[in-house]
Amino acid sequence: MSDEADCGTDLVVAELSGLVFEATARLRARFNAAAAELGLPPAQALVLVNLSGPAPMRRLADWLSCEPSNVTGIVDGLERRGLVTRRPAPGDRRVKHVVLTEAGEERRDQLRSRSHALTKTFFALPGPDQEHLRDLLARVLSDAPPDGDTR
Repeated sequence: MSDEADCGTDLVVAELSGLVFEATARLRARFNAAAAELGLPPAQALVLVNLSGPAPMRRLADWLSCEPSNVTGIVDGLERRGLVTRRPAPGDRRVKHVVLTEAGEERRDQLRSRSHALTKTFFALPGPDQEHLRDLLARVLSDAPPDGDTR
């Protein structure tokens, strides 16, 4: 490939990266708006929306890309709201699992619904364009090396 072609490809990759980051920022803003409508800080909302079964605090820290010590405060806030409870892990009582309460399940469903409604307006493209974008993103993600791998 010529230097000119490399330069063109590099420009397209830079544009794609910028567009994906901008799209991510806008989607995050919509999610945060849905969380705010329900009186939830973004970190609590992320835990709530990702929690589908008992999960150890370490997994929550991985979802949030933060230290486990930060998760304690987030879970404390959700627990004060009556949305989660902590239970000892069956195999290791030192490990605490975070579990949604019935109120937490209801709030999670509300959050997902509101977030979906706001996201739907973001992707307001004709059906075939939505499907094409979905397929392209799925292909990029399936072909991408794992995080940290620089293949």
